[in-house]
Amino acid sequence: MELDRIEALLKLMKEYGVVELGLDDDDGSVHLNMGGSAAPPVFAPSAALAAPAAPAAPAGPAPAAASNFAELKSPMVGTFYSAQKPGAPAFVKIGDRVDVGQTLCIIEAMKLMNEIESEVAGTVREILAENAGPVQFGQVLFRIEAD
Repeated sequence: MELDRIEALLKLMKEYGVVELGLDDDDGSVHLNMGGSAAPPVFAPSAALAAPAAPAAPAGPAPAAASNFAELKSPMVGTFYSAQKPGAPAFVKIGDRVDVGQTLCIIEAMKLMNEIESEVAGTVREILAENAGPVQFGQVLFRIEAD
Protein backbone atom coordinates (compact mmCIF):
# COMPACT_ATOMS: atom_id res chain seq x y z
CA MET A 1 0.00 0.00 0.00
CA GLU A 2 1.40 3.37 -0.98
CA LEU A 3 2.37 5.98 1.60
CA ASP A 4 0.12 8.67 0.08
CA ARG A 5 -2.90 6.38 0.48
CA ILE A 6 -2.02 5.71 4.12
CA GLU A 7 -1.62 9.45 4.72
CA ALA A 8 -5.05 10.06 3.13
CA LEU A 9 -6.57 7.44 5.44
CA LEU A 10 -4.95 9.07 8.48
CA LYS A 11 -6.31 12.47 7.40
CA LEU A 12 -9.84 11.02 7.07
CA MET A 13 -9.52 9.29 10.44
CA LYS A 14 -8.57 12.59 12.08
CA GLU A 15 -11.32 14.51 10.26
CA TYR A 16 -14.07 12.06 11.28
CA GLY A 17 -12.73 11.15 14.72
CA VAL A 18 -12.04 7.49 13.86
CA VAL A 19 -9.63 5.98 16.38
CA GLU A 20 -8.87 2.68 14.67
CA LEU A 21 -9.08 1.46 11.08
CA GLY A 22 -8.29 -1.83 9.40
CA LEU A 23 -8.21 -2.20 5.63
CA ASP A 24 -7.41 -5.25 3.51
CA ASP A 25 -7.36 -4.99 -0.29
CA ASP A 26 -5.35 -6.08 -3.32
CA ASP A 27 -2.57 -3.60 -2.46
CA GLY A 28 -2.02 -5.12 1.00
CA SER A 29 -3.33 -4.64 4.51
CA VAL A 30 -3.05 -1.82 6.96
CA HIS A 31 -4.16 -1.37 10.57
CA LEU A 32 -4.10 2.21 11.80
CA ASN A 33 -4.65 3.15 15.43
CA MET A 34 -4.77 6.75 16.67
CA GLY A 35 -5.58 5.75 20.23
CA GLY A 36 -3.83 8.63 21.97
CA SER A 37 -0.65 6.81 22.97
CA ALA A 38 2.76 7.65 21.62
CA ALA A 39 2.65 4.58 19.36
CA PRO A 40 2.77 5.46 15.66
CA PRO A 41 0.32 4.01 13.13
CA VAL A 42 1.20 0.46 12.12
CA PHE A 43 1.54 -0.89 8.58
CA ALA A 44 1.86 -4.63 8.04
CA PRO A 45 1.70 -7.07 5.15
CA SER A 46 -1.45 -9.21 4.85
CA ALA A 47 0.00 -12.22 6.67
CA ALA A 48 0.79 -10.16 9.77
CA LEU A 49 -2.88 -9.28 10.32
CA ALA A 50 -4.08 -12.85 10.78
CA ALA A 51 -5.07 -12.15 14.42
CA PRO A 52 -6.94 -8.82 14.80
CA ALA A 53 -7.06 -7.02 18.11
CA ALA A 54 -9.54 -8.43 20.61
CA PRO A 55 -12.77 -6.40 20.76
CA ALA A 56 -14.53 -5.37 23.95
CA ALA A 57 -16.61 -8.07 25.62
CA PRO A 58 -20.22 -8.27 24.36
CA ALA A 59 -22.94 -6.96 26.64
CA GLY A 60 -25.02 -10.14 26.60
CA PRO A 61 -24.09 -13.63 27.77
CA ALA A 62 -22.04 -15.60 25.27
CA PRO A 63 -22.57 -19.28 24.53
CA ALA A 64 -19.04 -20.05 25.71
CA ALA A 65 -19.81 -23.69 26.53
CA ALA A 66 -20.28 -24.61 22.86
CA SER A 67 -16.94 -25.11 21.13
CA ASN A 68 -18.49 -25.31 17.65
CA PHE A 69 -19.43 -21.61 17.57
CA ALA A 70 -17.64 -19.49 15.00
CA GLU A 71 -17.41 -15.74 15.56
CA LEU A 72 -17.58 -13.57 12.47
CA LYS A 73 -15.68 -10.34 13.17
CA SER A 74 -15.82 -7.02 11.40
CA PRO A 75 -12.91 -6.61 9.00
CA MET A 76 -13.19 -2.80 9.15
CA VAL A 77 -14.58 0.23 10.93
CA GLY A 78 -17.91 1.33 9.50
CA THR A 79 -21.69 1.23 9.72
CA PHE A 80 -23.46 -2.15 9.98
CA TYR A 81 -26.51 -2.77 7.81
CA SER A 82 -28.55 -5.96 8.14
CA ALA A 83 -30.37 -5.50 4.80
CA GLN A 84 -29.61 -4.44 1.23
CA LYS A 85 -31.64 -1.22 1.63
CA PRO A 86 -34.03 0.35 4.17
CA GLY A 87 -37.29 -1.59 4.36
CA ALA A 88 -35.83 -4.71 2.72
CA PRO A 89 -35.76 -8.00 4.63
CA ALA A 90 -32.59 -8.72 6.60
CA PHE A 91 -29.95 -10.89 4.95
CA VAL A 92 -30.16 -13.31 7.92
CA LYS A 93 -32.05 -13.68 11.20
CA ILE A 94 -31.26 -15.64 14.34
CA GLY A 95 -31.97 -19.30 13.62
CA ASP A 96 -31.32 -19.04 9.86
CA ARG A 97 -29.11 -21.65 8.20
CA VAL A 98 -26.19 -20.09 6.27
CA ASP A 99 -23.64 -21.44 3.81
CA VAL A 100 -20.02 -20.46 3.24
CA GLY A 101 -19.93 -17.31 1.10
CA GLN A 102 -23.52 -16.28 1.88
CA THR A 103 -23.94 -12.54 2.50
CA LEU A 104 -24.72 -11.82 6.17
CA CYS A 105 -24.63 -8.01 6.22
CA ILE A 106 -23.16 -4.91 4.66
CA ILE A 107 -20.61 -2.61 6.27
CA GLU A 108 -20.40 0.89 4.85
CA ALA A 109 -16.91 2.34 5.12
CA MET A 110 -15.86 5.61 3.49
CA LYS A 111 -18.97 5.63 1.25
CA LEU A 112 -18.28 2.08 0.01
CA MET A 113 -20.71 -0.78 0.66
CA ASN A 114 -18.84 -3.98 1.62
CA GLU A 115 -20.77 -7.26 1.67
CA ILE A 116 -19.66 -9.45 4.57
CA GLU A 117 -19.93 -13.15 3.83
CA SER A 118 -20.11 -16.18 6.10
CA GLU A 119 -16.86 -18.03 6.59
CA VAL A 120 -18.61 -21.17 7.88
CA ALA A 121 -21.74 -23.17 7.18
CA GLY A 122 -24.12 -23.42 10.11
CA THR A 123 -26.92 -21.74 12.02
CA VAL A 124 -26.93 -18.07 13.08
CA ARG A 125 -27.23 -18.06 16.89
CA GLU A 126 -26.45 -14.41 17.70
CA ILE A 127 -26.38 -11.09 15.87
CA LEU A 128 -24.28 -8.74 17.97
CA ALA A 129 -24.46 -5.52 15.95
CA GLU A 130 -27.36 -3.10 15.67
CA ASN A 131 -28.74 -2.18 12.25
CA ALA A 132 -27.38 1.19 11.07
CA GLY A 133 -25.05 1.24 14.09
CA PRO A 134 -21.29 1.72 14.15
CA VAL A 135 -18.91 -1.25 14.27
CA GLN A 136 -15.21 -1.38 15.03
CA PHE A 137 -12.41 -3.39 13.44
CA GLY A 138 -12.37 -6.86 15.03
CA GLN A 139 -15.79 -6.48 16.69
CA VAL A 140 -17.79 -9.74 16.76
CA LEU A 141 -20.84 -9.32 14.49
CA PHE A 142 -22.29 -12.85 14.40
CA ARG A 143 -21.95 -16.12 16.27
CA ILE A 144 -22.66 -19.07 14.01
CA GLU A 145 -23.06 -22.63 15.24
CA ALA A 146 -20.98 -24.56 12.72
CA ASP A 147 -22.27 -27.80 11.23
